[in-house]
Amino acid sequence: MPARKARGVEARRGGAGGLSAARPALALLLAALAACGAEPEASAPHAPGEGARAAAGAEGVSVRLFEVGAPAAPQPVRAAGTVRIRRETPLAFWTAGVVARLDPREGDRVARGTLLAALDTRTLDAEVAAAGADLARARAERERMRALLAQGWVPRARVEAAEAAEGVAAAALERARFARRNATIVAPAEGIILARRAEPGQTVAAGEPVLVLGERRSGFVMQVALAPAEAAGLAVGTPVSITFADGVAPAMAGRILEIGGRADPRTGTFRIEVSLPDHPALRSGQLGEVEIPRPAAASARAPLVVPATALFAARAGEGFVWRLDPASGTVRATLVRVGAVTADGVVIEAGLAPGDRIVLTGVDRLTEGARVRVSAGPRA
Repeated sequence: MPARKARGVEARRGGAGGLSAARPALALLLAALAACGAEPEASAPHAPGEGARAAAGAEGVSVRLFEVGAPAAPQPVRAAGTVRIRRETPLAFWTAGVVARLDPREGDRVARGTLLAALDTRTLDAEVAAAGADLARARAERERMRALLAQGWVPRARVEAAEAAEGVAAAALERARFARRNATIVAPAEGIILARRAEPGQTVAAGEPVLVLGERRSGFVMQVALAPAEAAGLAVGTPVSITFADGVAPAMAGRILEIGGRADPRTGTFRIEVSLPDHPALRSGQLGEVEIPRPAAASARAPLVVPATALFAARAGEGFVWRLDPASGTVRATLVRVGAVTADGVVIEAGLAPGDRIVLTGVDRLTEGARVRVSAGPRA
């Protein structure tokens, strides 16, 4: 029995020893298979080391370069807009009441001073009569108090109170008469009725617009909403090209008349007004498109963008690129400040200039001062 146990132990030791002896051969076989099946371009990136230094010998490492281009010429701003009469005036009654007359329709042309609308004045007439009666009573009371004061029956304060009441009654009568006089709406200027917001028989509040008048002499404008980036750099007087869909009006030239001082709180856009020539085909509410040239300064502010594959060792808003020294044909690691990532690449805020040539491929196979061979590839 002891002899069997000894032989079993020796057998297990022999098997372990055989496996240990086979491990180097297995490792060599796996390495050979990996070497046969791997492609150099598909190898995982690795830190530069002795192998990279050897590759960067007299022939240099084969790389593709990317030339940092100058910012492209700024594209003009194109946006849709709506034709409006520059001065569009809402017209309303001074007092509440029932609309008795509302003559014009949308699109009607009216002359200055034309009667446009009127309220039912029966209630207003009654208010004027009531205010007049109150004033007559207040005056009579004042006269009575003065007579009693002369006889010594009332103090001076009673007379003063009566005089104050008379003043209040007179003011009420004037207010009622003012409401009666302004129970009509007349056209403040020659123009076009752009909107009719009430009908006869409808009760309206004081100050509620019932008509919108476009003063034609003020001219037509096109109102355009632009994003902050589009509105930046624009100035009043900038020439603008205007076109209209479906040929409702011919193409026109105008200029920026006004730029909104603050963004719309709902949309975040700025309203731009563009002048339009006086043309009979123009109507308020028509849709068109404007083309506004961007100032040359916008080109200088355009950021530089490089492909993301050119960056390495990026961290906390910084990174490195390999920049080619054209005189020596070698590369130098250049620190850059990176910004936003866009569909075209990574924005470079500092560290590069237009015309610099940086390594696009083979970044992981280079070291400081390595010589490179440029292979065919795209340029900026």
